Amino acid sequence: MATIVQTSEEDAALTVVRFASELAWADAGSEAAEAQVNRLCVEAQECIVMGRWLDLASLMLTSADLIFSKISEKDLECVFTVICNLVTKSGSQKELLEMAELISSKIGQQPNDKPALRLKILFNLYNLLEDPYCRFHVYMKALDLALKGKVPEHILPSLKKMDSFLREWNIGIVEQRQLFLAIANVLKESKSAANDYFKFLTKYLATFSGEDAHTLSEAKEEAAHAIVEFVRAPNMFKCDLLDMPAVGQLENDAKYSLVYQLLKIFLAQRLDAYLEFQAANSTLLKSYGLVHEDCIAKMRLLSLVDLGSNESARIPYALIKDTLRINDDEVELWVVKAIASKLIDCKMDQMNEVVIVSRCTERVFGQYQWETLRTKLATWRGNIANVIGTIRANKIVDDGSQAVQGLAIR
Repeated sequence: MATIVQTSEEDAALTVVRFASELAWADAGSEAAEAQVNRLCVEAQECIVMGRWLDLASLMLTSADLIFSKISEKDLECVFTVICNLVTKSGSQKELLEMAELISSKIGQQPNDKPALRLKILFNLYNLLEDPYCRFHVYMKALDLALKGKVPEHILPSLKKMDSFLREWNIGIVEQRQLFLAIANVLKESKSAANDYFKFLTKYLATFSGEDAHTLSEAKEEAAHAIVEFVRAPNMFKCDLLDMPAVGQLENDAKYSLVYQLLKIFLAQRLDAYLEFQAANSTLLKSYGLVHEDCIAKMRLLSLVDLGSNESARIPYALIKDTLRINDDEVELWVVKAIASKLIDCKMDQMNEVVIVSRCTERVFGQYQWETLRTKLATWRGNIANVIGTIRANKIVDDGSQAVQGLAIR
């Protein structure tokens, strides 16, 4: 197999054209192949001389597409490195965007054929681009390729840099919405990225704040998916979904009102409310892939949190038993589970059969919680001011006493 060796940028482009066209026309006979190869090389030379880089990219991509399955991944990467490098020659932003669109679209045309290599080529193209919007465009193509090629794991490392990407791209709300939804769709297929899937799905829903009812309606299905994902997640016990307009619209929606009701149960009510809901809507829960036993386990932990928030920090074992619908010997087990999940900090008084709670996780953090936090901060500030005042007063008294003692000695 021939290997491309770069000598100069122009020579590299011509070498790629010749290399690809020879392979593409190899079965046409020597005379026909030579004529076609020479024609393509002449056309490529004209593009280089006249600075028609977009046309040259189109020409090179046509040949490269024909040989994608005929050469090694190393040679393919080399071919596309030369093609992608053409973006550095573009003389205008419009041409640059057209070239980035052309190359990225061609790379993503057959996502099931060497998807990991195609993604690598796309990220190489991304790194060659300096224009932020072109970079955003190529990243969106990479997300689409990762989804269709079923290789979400190759996208995961880039998500850690998403905040810096957003600052660099400086894109608007609509484009952010498209981005977050595309990321969520990729992560949805990865079982190991459930938390990230929920994170970007909620980011998507948050972009609908302040939108009209028609625009909000676009997010109904994803809002329902976010609720189901929260209910399903065994290690997720709080969220801000109830505060989002995109989720709030489901409350009176004919199709999704029951899903909204389920969210309110998991964020504001106890196990008995869930059991009543499940008895009336078991088919709905199954249709969303929710397992009844898993929901019960989560609701027991959430019910215990609710008890800690509402029972003056002292919860009798008997109340825990009745609320969680468990046996006497299971009470301490569920308290330990809540502690392990970092939902509560507490001590168990086994002699008096009481759980003494010192800290409890808030299931929602809305206006009431902000007011409570503001009150606590004001109290702490007042206490600290009192302590400082007492220290200063004592210091003045001590200084005065020392001065009087000094005069007495004299």
